[in-house]
Amino acid sequence: MKRMALGNSGIEVGELCLGILPIGPLQKNVPVEEASEIIAEALRQGVDFIDTAQMYGTYPHIKRALEKVDTLPVIASKSGASTYEAMEAAIHEALEAMGVSRIDIFHLHAAKVETDVFELRSGALECLIDYKKKGVIRATGISTHNPKVIAAAALREDIDVVFALINVAGRGIYNGTQEEMEDAIALCHSHGKGVYLMKVLGGGTLSAEYERSMAYARGLGDYPVALGMIRMDEVNYNLKFFKNDPTYKDVPLELQEKKIFVFKLVCKACGTCFDACHSDAISFEEDGKAWIDPEKCIQCGYCISACPHFAIRMM
Repeated sequence: MKRMALGNSGIEVGELCLGILPIGPLQKNVPVEEASEIIAEALRQGVDFIDTAQMYGTYPHIKRALEKVDTLPVIASKSGASTYEAMEAAIHEALEAMGVSRIDIFHLHAAKVETDVFELRSGALECLIDYKKKGVIRATGISTHNPKVIAAAALREDIDVVFALINVAGRGIYNGTQEEMEDAIALCHSHGKGVYLMKVLGGGTLSAEYERSMAYARGLGDYPVALGMIRMDEVNYNLKFFKNDPTYKDVPLELQEKKIFVFKLVCKACGTCFDACHSDAISFEEDGKAWIDPEKCIQCGYCISACPHFAIRMM
């Protein structure tokens, strides 16, 4: 698999990053033991970079997987904490729950934010900087869907790595255009920031256009791509593809269509899901109930965790 440097961070990884979100409780909710074996198999086959987050609820899955292999991958996590104390707690939670002594990349988890995020979460960022100095984390970062925030991060000395949303359809980009995100990613690269890409398959909505989607992502530059994998066939397919093995097409791959569904009898029209959505995919119908536009939804599952009435499910 092709190796890629994450800017000037000193971290080098393979082109394929294992995104842990889809396998966890916000989406497929694969049981921990089963999920850990899928993660472990990806590591055995050469994946050396995994991406998770505090809100994903997947630290136990990763810990169990690490117990099954002899290698320790580069681990990126993130937290929506805004204060020093909250971020410090998030760092210790990640260390303890995954059973590791260091987190390689720790991001501000800031999907749907504006450029003032660095001021609004200055305490959290200060904490990340302090823990980098202590050697507990290797790089500070920001994970966002907003190209303006990506561009702002390029000019900051206190951000080492960015996790940017981009795909061939421009789906899921917040407060900007696909072209603006492309330009922001290039700006980060020119300033020595590490860049890796999320939602290249649009949260699964572009799976039927796999080759086209990957060709687009690779055309942006040498940036690792984070892909969620919830089954062994997906692990085998993706690893063969990223190792440039032409037999990847021979792997029996079951494309399963996912859909976020609102149970209207349960929905209280409180608007919490609307605030949580990063893709402007949620609106309200005449009866006041939430409706999710399948053309805009990137199936991140954030609305599922945000709903206080458990009215939203992934089917």
